[in-house]
Amino acid sequence: MANTNLGLLGRVAMITGAARGIGRAALHRMIDEGVHVLAWDVDPAWAEELKTIPTPDHVQIRAFIGDVCESLAWQQAVASALDHFGRLDFLFSNAGISGPAQPVSRYEEADFDRVMAINARGVYLGLKYVGQHLSQQGRGVIVNVASISGLGGGGNIFAYTASKHAVIGMTKSAAVHYAPLGVRVVAVCPSPTDTDMMAYAERAVMPDNPQAARPIFTQGIPMGRYAQPDEIASVFAFLISEQASFLTGTIVPVDGGCMAR
Repeated sequence: MANTNLGLLGRVAMITGAARGIGRAALHRMIDEGVHVLAWDVDPAWAEELKTIPTPDHVQIRAFIGDVCESLAWQQAVASALDHFGRLDFLFSNAGISGPAQPVSRYEEADFDRVMAINARGVYLGLKYVGQHLSQQGRGVIVNVASISGLGGGGNIFAYTASKHAVIGMTKSAAVHYAPLGVRVVAVCPSPTDTDMMAYAERAVMPDNPQAARPIFTQGIPMGRYAQPDEIASVFAFLISEQASFLTGTIVPVDGGCMAR
């Protein structure tokens, strides 16, 4: 039985980076809410994997394979959503990578460009192409995934930190632009979350015993643990609902108290 408490039944969401982590949790939350989903990932195997995810009869999910760095992919994704579902209401711009753990003095230009292309250019293109459609119909919500690294200095994750600051700036600018057109734009800023990205970070810190690295990452979190992907997905679901109808340009830390220090 779908959980339709948020009044989202029958709407259509596009989710980037839907195959893993926060994106996959958002996909499952949308299914629970009765939302149809264009589930976007760069992995060609995603289309087959998506077929194994159970859905109720009243919910449709469709795979889209593409690179969020490419404007043509965004135009095709919007067209695919409209062709298949007949509408598009929400975007969860979640696709991202961490990049190498290096400070600015040792950061390779190619690595910097790749992180910025996926994490920042990808968000920009979503704001542009999905935003264009939503503003033409006079309604809709875009939720960008930033990070608490976008609210301060990120130490050795230089490009990641830069990209997430960019996401926050773009979110605020786009919110001002689209507000008179009926479109809300917000961002969530997770603290470390129990995903493949953090597993990679743990292995980078302690290759021989990754689990022993977890206290290093949780010591700055007052709640003393990683976020779970479904906790971020729940905030996404709230933000796209009418319960958040007067929120735009809002940057929401979902961080177990990190930014309260």
